[in-house]
Amino acid sequence: MTIRENKIKITVFSLGGTISSTPTAGHAGVTPRLSAHDLVSAIPELGNIAEIDTVMFRQMPSGDLTLTDLVELAAAIDDSFKSGSDGVVVTQGTDTIDETSFALDLLVRGNRPVVVTGAMRNPSLPGADGPANILASVRVAASRDAVGLGTLVVFNDEIHAARFVHKTHTSIPSTFHSPTCGPLGWSVEDRTRLVFGIAPLAKIAPVALESIPAVALIKCSLGDDARIIEQIVSLGYAGAVVEGFGGGHVPARLVPALEALSKTMPVVLASRTGSGEVLKETYGYAGSERDLLSRGLISSGALDGTKARVLLSLVLSGEPDLQLARNSFKRVVESITSPGSTFRE
Repeated sequence: MTIRENKIKITVFSLGGTISSTPTAGHAGVTPRLSAHDLVSAIPELGNIAEIDTVMFRQMPSGDLTLTDLVELAAAIDDSFKSGSDGVVVTQGTDTIDETSFALDLLVRGNRPVVVTGAMRNPSLPGADGPANILASVRVAASRDAVGLGTLVVFNDEIHAARFVHKTHTSIPSTFHSPTCGPLGWSVEDRTRLVFGIAPLAKIAPVALESIPAVALIKCSLGDDARIIEQIVSLGYAGAVVEGFGGGHVPARLVPALEALSKTMPVVLASRTGSGEVLKETYGYAGSERDLLSRGLISSGALDGTKARVLLSLVLSGEPDLQLARNSFKRVVESITSPGSTFRE
């Protein structure tokens, strides 16, 4: 669908989710039904910003999306850039925006803006936030200031980097935050304000679509033992991410199993707190970050467990050699907080 001819061209890909969900006769609750065309047609102001093309890419709750879907979406986004799109907006369910946006950040090859958004209130509710989020997202995708910032999440008039953003509440429209560093900017009236810059992510090898390995995600809790860790190899996982306590700590009783597992596959150490970096050299007891890293575990840096799992899965697909995969993972983690991040005048 084309709204009108303008110099700037934005492509809107829809994947389903709350933003597209409406009631269905004879069924309780809402389900994804509206297409990208439907979503865009309801916002006439978009025609003042850009020429809008729409693609209905998927129609599902975001929890049903897979990394395979995202590899295919990234390829479609790259094709849209080759065909002349100046920016892309992706609409989807909010449940997995943290992960899908980061996956696109890793997978999309160009430097033109990719913006992911959605809604917390479906279109049948008073105060539905979908139209405002799409309008702000198109403005960001059309902004020259967004070029080179990788994938962004625009929600509630805030602009977040995919590498840092988290969904923090089950229902309120202000659910998305970046606890570690805050938003990169905001939208006000018809203006986009991007006041912080971030360094580009290190590149990963092309992903083999037919073979994206499964990576286990384990969250430590009080009194944990090693039973789950001891089953990871037999369950067919190719890697593991462990969300430890605080700065990256686990019960001492888990250490032998984690050390043994790290000799057979990449094992990443993250924090279950959701913000901050995994420590490197503060604590020295059994199960501390120094202890675990010395035994072969890999730090997730500022990535939380879910994003670290996305990165490790994609890296293992592109780098079958385990040492190359470990090195690639480390390069991306280091690039996330590299000195290229700046305040913008």
